Amino acid sequence: MRRHRDRAAPLVERVRPVLEEAAERLIDRLDDTTKTFARALDVGGRGVVAPILRRRGIEVVSCDLSPRMAAREAGPSVAADEEFLPFAPGSFDLVVASLSLHWVNDLPGALIQLRMALRPDGLLLASVPALGTLDALRTALTEAEAALTGGASPRVSPFMELRDGAALLQRAGFTLPVADSDSLDLAYGDRLALLQELRAAGETNAVLLRSRQTAPRALFALALARMPERDGRIPVTLRLAMLTGWAPAA
Repeated sequence: MRRHRDRAAPLVERVRPVLEEAAERLIDRLDDTTKTFARALDVGGRGVVAPILRRRGIEVVSCDLSPRMAAREAGPSVAADEEFLPFAPGSFDLVVASLSLHWVNDLPGALIQLRMALRPDGLLLASVPALGTLDALRTALTEAEAALTGGASPRVSPFMELRDGAALLQRAGFTLPVADSDSLDLAYGDRLALLQELRAAGETNAVLLRSRQTAPRALFALALARMPERDGRIPVTLRLAMLTGWAPAA
């Protein structure tokens, strides 16, 4: 995953509009509380989250698994594994993780560390791709590989169900956990652009059980040809699980 994000660092501007829209929708949830926030941790924001928070007058420290992606940040940043955060307890009163936690191996453990990095009554805002995201691509790749080889390996990451989000927050010790859904509807005139943008975002396949063999030459062309069209474009839905939880406080 680190290698994928390192490789994506010089390409990520290509998907900035999508990342910004997802981040704006998540951060807009700050408008639902009267509490003010002074110091935030941006987890894996890919150069998009921190500027939005700074425009709200919030001091931001960013971290990313990838040193090259962390180096893109204009402000303070550190290359750090989400499962081994290098921050002292109570360092922040806000944590924002926009589309950055879905590749974490131990998500409950990472959420516990994020809670510990928060001060009492600090807020976590996180978005994670939810079940339903990239369904058409997953189906097309599976069917195409089965047609070419007689079998198929995982090529799209598994995603959480929305109902699991609040339970994960509660398990990690957050209070008032809330999980609600949002979605971004995209459309591609160029079929190959979808795969190129996934690569630019650092979202290429890192599933442990993926095939290590070179994919058949015809696989991706056949899969993209199988994807449904609407008005000459390929519709793609990014379904988001929006997670909100508070660090316990008296």
